[in-house]
Amino acid sequence: MADRQGNNRDELTLLAEEQAALRRVATLVAHGASSAEMCEAVAREVAQVMHVPLVAVTRYDDDGANLTLVAVWSHEPHTLQPGMRLPVEPGSLSAKVLQTGRPERVDDYTDLEGEIGEATRESGLERTAGAPIVLDERIWGLMAIASTSAPLPDDVEDRLAEFTELLAAAIANSQAREDLRRLADEQAALRRIATLVARNARPAIVFEEVCAGVGRLLPADGVGLGRYEPDGTVSLLGLWTSTEGFVPGGERMPFDGHSGAGQVFETRRPTRINSFVGVPGPIAAVARAQGWRSSVNAPIFVEDRLWGAMGVASMSDTPLPPDTERRLGQFSELMATAIANAESRAELAASRARIVATADATRRRIERDLHDGAQQHLVTLALELRAAQEALPPERGELRAELSRAVDRVSSVLDELRDIAQGIHPAILAEGGLEPALKTLGRRSAVPVEFEVRDELRLPEAIEVAAYYVVAEALANAAKYAHASVVNVEVETREGVLRVSVHDDGSGGADPALGSGLVGLKDRAEAIGGALRLHSPRGSGTTLVVEFPLDTDRE
Repeated sequence: MADRQGNNRDELTLLAEEQAALRRVATLVAHGASSAEMCEAVAREVAQVMHVPLVAVTRYDDDGANLTLVAVWSHEPHTLQPGMRLPVEPGSLSAKVLQTGRPERVDDYTDLEGEIGEATRESGLERTAGAPIVLDERIWGLMAIASTSAPLPDDVEDRLAEFTELLAAAIANSQAREDLRRLADEQAALRRIATLVARNARPAIVFEEVCAGVGRLLPADGVGLGRYEPDGTVSLLGLWTSTEGFVPGGERMPFDGHSGAGQVFETRRPTRINSFVGVPGPIAAVARAQGWRSSVNAPIFVEDRLWGAMGVASMSDTPLPPDTERRLGQFSELMATAIANAESRAELAASRARIVATADATRRRIERDLHDGAQQHLVTLALELRAAQEALPPERGELRAELSRAVDRVSSVLDELRDIAQGIHPAILAEGGLEPALKTLGRRSAVPVEFEVRDELRLPEAIEVAAYYVVAEALANAAKYAHASVVNVEVETREGVLRVSVHDDGSGGADPALGSGLVGLKDRAEAIGGALRLHSPRGSGTTLVVEFPLDTDRE
């Protein structure tokens, strides 16, 4: 009788402890603990309530061939550690639970072969029992307990099931929150990229933001962006890694059907490589050198043309999530828009540059034709008239005076023609460069000009001509509209940029919309990659600044 009462008290105590543990777990669920926190807490509670030396929470892979230890609690050292990945082997507890979908036990590991049997024996464990963790009618994982020599209670499987039901609810809630948070992060990243695209940011900036954003959002250790070239190679435009961040590319590599880039090129669809082991080719060799085990690649289409591919890679043995292709596709669509915008801007800039170059060539030809044609004829005519004047006898004074007036008129026309030719195209630019041409403008200006030219160098012709016309227009406006008393002109090159600044102390209030010629100068500057800024508050003078990148290819 006393023994039965003692057993009843023990059972009541055990039941109270178990109910208290379940309440603590339920509280964690209600407070929204993360999946990892829940797994660790439940493992600890189960170990304390059931008085077992080890409790493990594991998760099955999607194909059920392997499982990963999510949380392990033990009061003694053992070989099983969180993150360890083990195969689901025949005869093991994990195989039995996955096969039946019910709580199971294994009372003897003496003859069990494989990694799980070996790891269990090395840890000194002899008996195990476990219950499935079921999410959405699918076996998500397994919670198992183990003992050394003491037998496990007969009802241990059912008692474990109570905890796994709570744990399943906690994991489901946590995953739902994580999915919402991931969706919010993904949408925020997409908005940042869309904003860059809308602002016509340079492709290099968009490339970096996309690669870094994809790397942060997906479980990826590397993100690469490649462009297909006509010679059958792919250019690596940028690479993000979890260790080094974003690095601009430039390297070209051949590709074939074994690589992700080759598969995308052949199929025009997203592809994945689950293992780089034994895959031939330089791209796979780079992946193995980086420690990458698998990858997913998505095509980038620009105006229905396969432009390139973007890929993510992982160092984990676990395959990338099944929705990686879809999520990667969202970023590749934004990338395609950015590339299309950049190509359109590049084509427009190239077209504008060709128009400016053609206009400058026409100006040079007209100036040359005037110099070699009409100007020379006028010079010859003036010399002939002067010779005829000298040949007349003194008594023909009236005729000599007429010839003298004719020579003066021819000289005046010649001077006007020289001024016209100079306005059409400043020949002095080709002869001496920008500095002497600007100083010639200063000498001809109606307003005193102070120059500060900090560098002596020859620049690309298109830049010299554009800078010349900016200063010429600014000096003309200072005299015509601003009523300035002095104009300061500064010219310098710094970090690959020519900067020309023109400031006058006139009345200010300059407005390009009023037809001062500044609009044309702005178009000319932008056509060769430059930028023009105007600051002209009323009563405080006008400052005109133009900057040109000194790209030697723009000649």
